[in-house]
Amino acid sequence: MKKMSVAEAAEFFGVSKEAVHNRIRRGSLQSVMENDAKMVFVDETKTIKKPVAKRATKSASNDERYYKLLEAQNAKLQERVEVLENETRTLRDQKEQMLIEERKKIERIYKEKDEQLKNILQTISSKFMLGAPLEENEETFEAEMVEIEEEIESNVISLKKYLKKSGLSEKKMKKIKKRFKENADSDERVIKIGSKYYLDTAKYDYSDLVK
Repeated sequence: MKKMSVAEAAEFFGVSKEAVHNRIRRGSLQSVMENDAKMVFVDETKTIKKPVAKRATKSASNDERYYKLLEAQNAKLQERVEVLENETRTLRDQKEQMLIEERKKIERIYKEKDEQLKNILQTISSKFMLGAPLEENEETFEAEMVEIEEEIESNVISLKKYLKKSGLSEKKMKKIKKRFKENADSDERVIKIGSKYYLDTAKYDYSDLVK
């Protein structure tokens, strides 16, 4: 047995001084007073597992588990980031493809309209080459346009002539004219020359516009 001060015993056992006093009170350590100082009898031959060492080991184990948890979370986040990047890339590719298809559609619409306009203008040019010039008054001009329309392919007809043959009321015809005006720039079926609108009834169905 070796006598130690309370501070020395605390350091030996790896505990606080209060813990040493508690052991003395419980009788697990023997003590004696010398020169007004309490001395503790310690058996140095016994192997003591110091609590501090236990706490250190436990702390190291907790840290290791914490780092492993962080690594697992980072791995999951990385997987999620890769998934989102792939989804973003796919959406971008789809959007680009849609834009390409839309552009081709617009080009096709305008090409068809250009062909229709070309045919009508060729017919009008032929009329000027074959007949007398148009008169300045409006009635004569309208009559000339009617003759020109008759010379255009039978399936192409002006909206005005189409409505005149339909026998619809004035109110209904105004609604249809308004509908044609609103859809002239976006609907490939509507042929517009100046302020006039034409229908290609053999090629397209206009039931949704004239209903």
